[in-house]
Amino acid sequence: MASSTDKKPPATPAPRCIVPDANTFDHSLPASKTGAGAGASNTSSSDSQPNCPFCHISATFPPYPPTSPPSPFPPSTSTSPQPQTFLILSTPLLIAFLDIMPLSPGHLLLCPRRHAAKLTDVLPDEAAELGRYLRILSEAVTRATGIKDWNVVQNNGAAAAQVVEHMHFHIVPRPGLREAERFTSTMFGRGKREDLDEDEGEELARKVRGIVREVVRKEEEEEKERGLRQRAKL
Repeated sequence: MASSTDKKPPATPAPRCIVPDANTFDHSLPASKTGAGAGASNTSSSDSQPNCPFCHISATFPPYPPTSPPSPFPPSTSTSPQPQTFLILSTPLLIAFLDIMPLSPGHLLLCPRRHAAKLTDVLPDEAAELGRYLRILSEAVTRATGIKDWNVVQNNGAAAAQVVEHMHFHIVPRPGLREAERFTSTMFGRGKREDLDEDEGEELARKVRGIVREVVRKEEEEEKERGLRQRAKL
């Protein structure tokens, strides 16, 4: 008879997944061809991983200027037969999309287009653009949702609760104080998360993209005016 010292301790529950992840991403399925013709993305095979869901998204959606989103916009089903992707941003260096099991309305992910497992794997130009768009997307999400407080979260490695091994930031709007306990429990895997409604996701992504366009356009105009004033001083 085994003694009590032979009993194994209970396994530590795995953290709740931020989707799309290894559980929802079927590696046996082919990559989507929708919107990803020859030359659609600047991500080469050496910069992507075949089983990475975020690399799949990057390969599916080509870059576009944030001030001029394509029309008609690629549908969320472009990544079929993989999970839907409610795209927010697609630049030559970055891609952003709604989390399809959000912690709160407007929860989105921002990551480099190129595969980089952790923050220390990000290149300097990617880091600079990540910093710029964290601010822009934060403004866009808070304006779109009306939620004025938010978290920016970034995990590195399994011990730090990173599920998808493709470096990414979470921008997570925080609801009112009465929701804080439920929110915090869900954030750390102890609460229930629900799938994002397709119609709500499409509408929210459209709204956030529109605000991103406004913010970037305004910043470009202000930068141009500053340049003109500087030249006038010479």
